[in-house]
Amino acid sequence: MQLAILIPINWYITLSAVLFCIGVLGVLTRRNAIIVFMCIELMLNAVNLLMVAFSSHFGDASGQVFVFFILVVAAAEVAVGLAILMMIYRNTGTTDISFLNKLKW
Repeated sequence: MQLAILIPINWYITLSAVLFCIGVLGVLTRRNAIIVFMCIELMLNAVNLLMVAFSSHFGDASGQVFVFFILVVAAAEVAVGLAILMMIYRNTGTTDISFLNKLKW
């Protein structure tokens, strides 16, 4: 017989909130576009963790299916974002976000 160790849902909520806040702080304070992308991914993963935790808590698999679709969209977003970032780096020689306002007309 296998014992299942149940972790309270409050711990998942707290961990997800902490990860999301770290991601928000990273997006708001960092200037490097690669780190900003990583912080956006951290925020998406915090939401995914929370959705899986609630899905498991309520015994409904629809949240886990929705997480799968979020991961697919996030992977496509990263691929397009990195491609744009590479083109910006080729043209400007930097990945600094504050430098991008010079691309305006």
